[in-house]
Amino acid sequence: MTDSATTDVPLQALDPDLPPPSYARPGDAGADLRTTVDVSLAPGERALVPTGVALALPDGHAGFIHPRSGLAVRHGLSVVNAPGTVDAGYRGEIMVPLINLDPRTPVTLRRGDRIAQLVIQPVVRARFVPVDALPDSDRGTGGFGSSGGFGAAVDPQTPTSTSGRTA
Repeated sequence: MTDSATTDVPLQALDPDLPPPSYARPGDAGADLRTTVDVSLAPGERALVPTGVALALPDGHAGFIHPRSGLAVRHGLSVVNAPGTVDAGYRGEIMVPLINLDPRTPVTLRRGDRIAQLVIQPVVRARFVPVDALPDSDRGTGGFGSSGGFGAAVDPQTPTSTSGRTA
């Protein structure tokens, strides 16, 4: 059944002993993905974690894999390439590249633990049209930090390290 808020997505259970992705509460955007294996991540360590599911996303849609906020806040667990992208044409197992960002404490996950969220969204394919100049806008070329807030604006022409000092 399909309506404006629901899209049927064929799902192949590669590990039928685990529940399929599911939404924890009505109105949630992300469906929880689970690990099929036990995994421990030392501080700073990353691992590609299987979920036991493969999907056939409808054309014009993509899946985006986001960290689970509770795991991120309590344990420093995140998705390396957040959000990860699952293209409509991909038919393999969904794998989640997890990283432990906590500087001191290892994270241990057990088979069946919810590890990430899958958000399925419509996407638009762009047709890139070469032009000699872009039209003006209110923002112009103002980028990183240009709207104010904490700290000074960042000059996009000046390389910076992750610590904020110039390279």
